[in-house]
Amino acid sequence: MASSFSRFSQTLLLLVVFWGITSSSNAQLSTDYYSESCPNLFSTVKFTVHSAIMKEARMGASLLRLFFHDCFVNGCDGSLLLDDTSSFTGEKNAVPNRNSARGFNVIDDIKSAVENVCPGVVSCADILAIAARDSVKILGGPNWDVKLGRRDARSASQAAANNGIPAPTSNLNRLISRFNALGLSTGDLVALSGAHTIGQARCTSFRARIYNESNIDLSFAKTKQSNCPRSSGSGDNNLSPLDIQTPTYFDNKYFNNLIGKRGLLHSDQELFNGGSTDSIVRAYSKNPSSFSSDFVTAMIKMGDISPLTGSKGEIRKNCRRVN
Repeated sequence: MASSFSRFSQTLLLLVVFWGITSSSNAQLSTDYYSESCPNLFSTVKFTVHSAIMKEARMGASLLRLFFHDCFVNGCDGSLLLDDTSSFTGEKNAVPNRNSARGFNVIDDIKSAVENVCPGVVSCADILAIAARDSVKILGGPNWDVKLGRRDARSASQAAANNGIPAPTSNLNRLISRFNALGLSTGDLVALSGAHTIGQARCTSFRARIYNESNIDLSFAKTKQSNCPRSSGSGDNNLSPLDIQTPTYFDNKYFNNLIGKRGLLHSDQELFNGGSTDSIVRAYSKNPSSFSSDFVTAMIKMGDISPLTGSKGEIRKNCRRVN
Protein backbone atom coordinates (compact mmCIF):
# COMPACT_ATOMS: atom_id res chain seq x y z
CA MET A 1 0.00 0.00 0.00
CA ALA A 2 2.80 2.37 1.02
CA SER A 3 4.68 1.43 -2.14
CA SER A 4 1.64 2.18 -4.31
CA PHE A 5 1.15 5.52 -2.57
CA SER A 6 4.84 6.33 -3.10
CA ARG A 7 4.60 5.58 -6.82
CA PHE A 8 1.46 7.72 -7.03
CA SER A 9 3.23 10.57 -5.28
CA GLN A 10 6.20 10.31 -7.62
CA THR A 11 3.92 10.32 -10.65
CA LEU A 12 2.01 13.31 -9.30
CA LEU A 13 5.27 15.14 -8.65
CA LEU A 14 6.46 14.49 -12.21
CA LEU A 15 3.18 15.79 -13.59
CA VAL A 16 3.45 18.94 -11.48
CA VAL A 17 7.04 19.52 -12.60
CA PHE A 18 6.09 18.92 -16.26
CA TRP A 19 3.14 21.28 -15.96
CA GLY A 20 5.40 23.92 -14.40
CA ILE A 21 7.97 23.62 -17.18
CA THR A 22 5.26 23.77 -19.83
CA SER A 23 3.63 26.78 -18.20
CA SER A 24 6.98 28.51 -17.93
CA SER A 25 7.82 27.86 -21.57
CA ASN A 26 4.40 29.17 -22.61
CA ALA A 27 5.26 32.43 -20.89
CA GLN A 28 8.47 32.86 -22.91
CA LEU A 29 8.69 34.70 -26.19
CA SER A 30 10.52 32.92 -28.99
CA THR A 31 11.69 33.70 -32.51
CA ASP A 32 9.99 30.62 -33.97
CA TYR A 33 6.66 31.02 -32.17
CA TYR A 34 4.60 31.00 -35.39
CA SER A 35 6.84 28.69 -37.43
CA GLU A 36 4.11 26.04 -37.63
CA SER A 37 0.91 28.01 -36.99
CA CYS A 38 1.69 30.79 -39.50
CA PRO A 39 4.73 29.93 -41.65
CA ASN A 40 4.12 32.80 -44.11
CA LEU A 41 3.83 35.46 -41.40
CA PHE A 42 7.11 37.28 -42.02
CA SER A 43 6.76 37.51 -45.78
CA THR A 44 3.16 38.70 -45.42
CA VAL A 45 4.08 41.48 -43.00
CA LYS A 46 7.15 42.56 -44.95
CA PHE A 47 5.22 42.89 -48.21
CA THR A 48 2.73 45.31 -46.68
CA VAL A 49 5.37 47.29 -44.76
CA HIS A 50 7.54 47.58 -47.88
CA SER A 51 4.59 48.78 -49.96
CA ALA A 52 3.73 51.43 -47.36
CA ILE A 53 7.32 52.72 -47.14
CA MET A 54 7.63 52.86 -50.92
CA LYS A 55 4.57 55.13 -50.94
CA GLU A 56 5.93 57.28 -48.10
CA ALA A 57 9.43 56.80 -46.66
CA ARG A 58 8.39 58.50 -43.42
CA MET A 59 6.03 55.60 -42.67
CA GLY A 60 8.97 53.42 -41.61
CA ALA A 61 9.76 55.78 -38.75
CA SER A 62 6.06 56.01 -37.87
CA LEU A 63 5.72 52.23 -37.55
CA LEU A 64 8.89 52.02 -35.46
CA ARG A 65 7.55 54.74 -33.18
CA LEU A 66 4.26 52.89 -32.68
CA PHE A 67 6.21 49.96 -31.22
CA PHE A 68 8.11 52.27 -28.85
CA HIS A 69 4.94 54.00 -27.68
CA ASP A 70 3.16 50.68 -27.20
CA CYS A 71 5.92 49.07 -25.15
CA PHE A 72 6.41 52.11 -22.90
CA VAL A 73 2.80 51.96 -21.68
CA ASN A 74 2.00 48.83 -19.67
CA GLY A 75 4.28 46.73 -21.87
CA CYS A 76 4.23 45.51 -25.47
CA ASP A 77 0.59 44.49 -25.59
CA GLY A 78 -0.94 46.30 -28.57
CA SER A 79 -2.95 48.59 -26.28
CA LEU A 80 -1.88 51.65 -28.29
CA LEU A 81 -3.91 50.38 -31.25
CA LEU A 82 -7.26 50.32 -29.44
CA ASP A 83 -9.84 52.97 -30.23
CA ASP A 84 -11.73 54.63 -27.37
CA THR A 85 -14.78 52.79 -26.05
CA SER A 86 -17.51 53.46 -23.53
CA SER A 87 -15.51 51.58 -20.90
CA PHE A 88 -12.07 53.15 -21.37
CA THR A 89 -10.30 56.09 -22.98
CA GLY A 90 -7.46 54.74 -25.07
CA GLU A 91 -3.92 55.91 -25.74
CA LYS A 92 -4.29 57.36 -29.23
CA ASN A 93 -5.32 60.79 -27.95
CA ALA A 94 -2.83 60.96 -25.10
CA VAL A 95 -0.53 63.99 -25.33
CA PRO A 96 2.46 62.06 -26.76
CA ASN A 97 0.26 60.48 -29.46
CA ARG A 98 -2.40 63.04 -30.38
CA ASN A 99 -1.83 64.43 -33.90
CA SER A 100 1.48 62.59 -33.78
CA ALA A 101 1.24 58.79 -33.69
CA ARG A 102 0.44 57.53 -37.17
CA GLY A 103 0.52 54.39 -39.28
CA PHE A 104 -2.55 52.78 -37.73
CA ASN A 105 -4.01 52.22 -41.18
CA VAL A 106 -0.88 50.31 -42.22
CA ILE A 107 -1.19 48.10 -39.13
CA ASP A 108 -4.82 47.49 -40.16
CA ASP A 109 -3.63 46.44 -43.64
CA ILE A 110 -1.02 44.12 -42.18
CA LYS A 111 -3.51 42.55 -39.80
CA SER A 112 -5.99 42.00 -42.63
CA ALA A 113 -3.33 40.34 -44.78
CA VAL A 114 -2.17 38.14 -41.89
CA GLU A 115 -5.75 37.15 -41.04
CA ASN A 116 -6.19 36.01 -44.64
CA VAL A 117 -3.34 33.50 -44.33
CA CYS A 118 -3.58 32.65 -40.61
CA PRO A 119 -6.95 33.63 -39.13
CA GLY A 120 -7.05 34.12 -35.37
CA VAL A 121 -3.41 33.22 -34.79
CA VAL A 122 -1.15 36.29 -34.74
CA SER A 123 -1.54 39.10 -32.21
CA CYS A 124 -1.53 42.79 -33.03
CA ALA A 125 1.23 43.24 -30.45
CA ASP A 126 3.47 40.87 -32.42
CA ILE A 127 2.56 42.58 -35.69
CA LEU A 128 3.85 45.85 -34.22
CA ALA A 129 7.14 44.17 -33.28
CA ILE A 130 7.64 42.68 -36.74
CA ALA A 131 6.65 45.88 -38.55
CA ALA A 132 9.18 47.85 -36.49
CA ARG A 133 11.98 45.45 -37.41
CA ASP A 134 11.02 45.41 -41.09
CA SER A 135 10.89 49.22 -41.19
CA VAL A 136 14.41 49.52 -39.84
CA LYS A 137 15.74 46.90 -42.26
CA ILE A 138 13.99 48.37 -45.33
CA LEU A 139 15.42 51.81 -44.56
CA GLY A 140 18.97 50.49 -44.46
CA GLY A 141 19.31 49.52 -40.82
CA PRO A 142 20.19 46.24 -39.12
CA ASN A 143 18.15 43.05 -39.19
CA TRP A 144 17.32 40.82 -36.24
CA ASP A 145 15.18 37.85 -35.26
CA VAL A 146 12.04 39.14 -33.55
CA LYS A 147 10.87 37.35 -30.42
CA LEU A 148 7.15 36.58 -30.63
CA GLY A 149 4.30 35.12 -28.64
CA ARG A 150 2.73 38.26 -27.20
CA ARG A 151 -1.02 38.49 -26.77
CA ASP A 152 -3.21 41.58 -27.01
CA ALA A 153 -4.50 43.70 -24.15
CA ARG A 154 -8.23 44.04 -23.64
CA SER A 155 -7.99 47.64 -22.43
CA ALA A 156 -5.87 50.77 -22.73
CA SER A 157 -5.09 53.79 -20.56
CA GLN A 158 -4.72 57.37 -21.71
CA ALA A 159 -3.42 58.35 -18.28
CA ALA A 160 -0.71 55.69 -18.44
CA ALA A 161 0.34 56.95 -21.87
CA ASN A 162 0.50 60.54 -20.64
CA ASN A 163 2.74 59.48 -17.76
CA GLY A 164 4.75 56.72 -19.40
CA ILE A 165 6.14 58.19 -22.61
CA PRO A 166 9.02 60.65 -22.11
CA ALA A 167 8.27 64.13 -23.48
CA PRO A 168 10.58 65.80 -26.02
CA THR A 169 11.28 68.39 -23.32
CA SER A 170 12.68 65.76 -20.91
CA ASN A 171 16.09 66.31 -19.36
CA LEU A 172 18.71 63.56 -19.17
CA ASN A 173 17.86 62.51 -15.61
CA ARG A 174 14.19 62.13 -16.50
CA LEU A 175 15.05 60.06 -19.58
CA ILE A 176 17.40 57.78 -17.66
CA SER A 177 14.88 57.36 -14.85
CA ARG A 178 12.03 56.41 -17.17
CA PHE A 179 14.11 53.94 -19.15
CA ASN A 180 15.55 52.41 -15.96
CA ALA A 181 12.01 51.95 -14.60
CA LEU A 182 11.30 49.69 -17.57
CA GLY A 183 14.48 47.67 -17.14
CA LEU A 184 16.37 49.55 -19.85
CA SER A 185 19.87 50.86 -19.14
CA THR A 186 21.36 54.25 -19.90
CA GLY A 187 23.15 52.59 -22.82
CA ASP A 188 19.81 51.28 -24.08
CA LEU A 189 18.44 54.82 -23.87
CA VAL A 190 21.15 56.20 -26.14
CA ALA A 191 20.97 53.29 -28.59
CA LEU A 192 17.17 53.44 -28.85
CA SER A 193 17.26 57.23 -29.23
CA GLY A 194 19.25 56.52 -32.39
CA ALA A 195 15.89 55.63 -33.94
CA HIS A 196 15.64 59.39 -34.49
CA THR A 197 17.97 58.88 -37.42
CA ILE A 198 14.69 58.56 -39.34
CA GLY A 199 11.36 60.36 -39.10
CA GLN A 200 10.09 63.87 -38.56
CA ALA A 201 8.83 66.01 -35.71
CA ARG A 202 6.19 68.72 -35.51
CA CYS A 203 7.06 72.35 -34.82
CA THR A 204 5.34 72.17 -31.42
CA SER A 205 7.91 69.58 -30.31
CA PHE A 206 10.99 71.70 -31.03
CA ARG A 207 9.82 75.35 -31.07
CA ALA A 208 11.19 76.11 -27.60
CA ARG A 209 14.54 74.58 -28.46
CA ILE A 210 15.20 76.52 -31.66
CA TYR A 211 14.20 79.88 -30.15
CA ASN A 212 15.23 79.65 -26.50
CA GLU A 213 18.18 77.29 -26.08
CA SER A 214 21.88 78.15 -26.33
CA ASN A 215 23.40 74.69 -26.90
CA ILE A 216 22.32 74.72 -30.54
CA ASP A 217 24.12 75.46 -33.79
CA LEU A 218 22.95 78.94 -34.83
CA SER A 219 22.65 78.23 -38.57
CA PHE A 220 20.73 75.05 -37.77
CA ALA A 221 18.38 76.99 -35.51
CA LYS A 222 17.77 79.70 -38.12
CA THR A 223 17.02 77.10 -40.78
CA LYS A 224 14.45 75.45 -38.52
CA GLN A 225 12.92 78.79 -37.56
CA SER A 226 12.08 79.44 -41.21
CA ASN A 227 9.55 76.60 -41.07
CA CYS A 228 8.50 76.90 -37.43
CA PRO A 229 7.22 80.36 -36.42
CA ARG A 230 7.86 81.56 -32.86
CA SER A 231 4.18 82.18 -32.12
CA SER A 232 2.21 79.23 -30.79
CA GLY A 233 -0.70 78.34 -33.06
CA SER A 234 1.20 79.29 -36.19
CA GLY A 235 2.70 76.40 -38.13
CA ASP A 236 2.32 74.03 -35.19
CA ASN A 237 2.09 70.98 -37.43
CA ASN A 238 4.91 71.94 -39.79
CA LEU A 239 7.38 69.09 -40.01
CA SER A 240 11.15 68.91 -39.84
CA PRO A 241 13.40 65.83 -40.14
CA LEU A 242 14.95 64.58 -36.90
CA ASP A 243 18.16 63.83 -38.82
CA ILE A 244 19.11 66.66 -41.19
CA GLN A 245 21.69 64.54 -43.04
CA THR A 246 19.93 61.31 -44.01
CA PRO A 247 16.31 61.60 -42.83
CA THR A 248 15.03 58.49 -44.62
CA TYR A 249 18.06 56.24 -44.12
CA PHE A 250 18.77 54.35 -40.92
CA ASP A 251 22.39 55.09 -39.98
CA ASN A 252 24.45 56.72 -37.22
CA LYS A 253 24.30 60.31 -38.53
CA TYR A 254 21.94 61.24 -35.68
CA PHE A 255 24.88 61.04 -33.30
CA ASN A 256 27.04 63.25 -35.51
CA ASN A 257 24.22 65.79 -35.40
CA LEU A 258 24.23 65.77 -31.59
CA ILE A 259 27.97 66.41 -31.46
CA GLY A 260 27.43 69.36 -33.81
CA LYS A 261 24.64 70.70 -31.55
CA ARG A 262 22.09 69.94 -34.23
CA GLY A 263 19.76 67.74 -32.24
CA LEU A 264 16.22 68.77 -33.14
CA LEU A 265 14.50 67.92 -29.86
CA HIS A 266 15.61 69.09 -26.43
CA SER A 267 15.59 65.45 -25.32
CA ASP A 268 17.90 64.55 -28.23
CA GLN A 269 20.54 67.16 -27.39
CA GLU A 270 20.38 66.17 -23.72
CA LEU A 271 22.26 63.02 -24.72
CA PHE A 272 25.26 65.18 -25.65
CA ASN A 273 25.35 68.14 -23.33
CA GLY A 274 28.23 67.54 -20.93
CA GLY A 275 26.53 64.63 -19.19
CA SER A 276 27.10 60.94 -18.57
CA THR A 277 25.99 59.86 -22.05
CA ASP A 278 28.41 62.04 -24.05
CA SER A 279 30.94 59.22 -24.38
CA ILE A 280 28.36 56.82 -25.79
CA VAL A 281 27.23 59.37 -28.37
CA ARG A 282 30.86 59.94 -29.42
CA ALA A 283 31.44 56.20 -29.73
CA TYR A 284 28.36 55.67 -31.90
CA SER A 285 29.27 58.62 -34.12
CA LYS A 286 32.57 56.92 -34.92
CA ASN A 287 31.42 53.30 -35.04
CA PRO A 288 28.15 52.62 -36.93
CA SER A 289 28.43 48.87 -36.46
CA SER A 290 28.62 49.30 -32.69
CA PHE A 291 25.48 51.43 -32.78
CA SER A 292 23.64 48.90 -34.96
CA SER A 293 24.58 46.02 -32.67
CA ASP A 294 23.55 47.86 -29.51
CA PHE A 295 20.34 49.10 -31.14
CA VAL A 296 19.32 45.53 -31.97
CA THR A 297 20.08 44.37 -28.42
CA ALA A 298 18.05 47.25 -26.97
CA MET A 299 15.12 46.66 -29.34
CA ILE A 300 14.92 43.00 -28.31
CA LYS A 301 15.16 44.03 -24.66
CA MET A 302 12.40 46.62 -25.11
CA GLY A 303 10.23 44.01 -26.81
CA ASP A 304 10.45 41.92 -23.65
CA ILE A 305 8.73 44.55 -21.49
CA SER A 306 5.72 42.99 -19.73
CA PRO A 307 4.23 40.94 -22.58
CA LEU A 308 0.90 39.18 -22.11
CA THR A 309 1.44 35.47 -22.68
CA GLY A 310 -0.23 32.13 -22.04
CA SER A 311 -3.91 32.67 -21.30
CA LYS A 312 -3.60 36.40 -20.59
CA GLY A 313 -5.14 38.84 -23.04
CA GLU A 314 -6.43 37.69 -26.41
CA ILE A 315 -5.65 37.50 -30.12
CA ARG A 316 -7.61 40.38 -31.57
CA LYS A 317 -9.40 39.95 -34.88
CA ASN A 318 -9.33 43.70 -35.43
CA CYS A 319 -6.44 45.65 -33.90
CA ARG A 320 -8.68 48.64 -33.14
CA ARG A 321 -11.06 46.84 -30.81
CA VAL A 322 -11.28 43.93 -28.42
CA ASN A 323 -13.01 40.76 -29.60
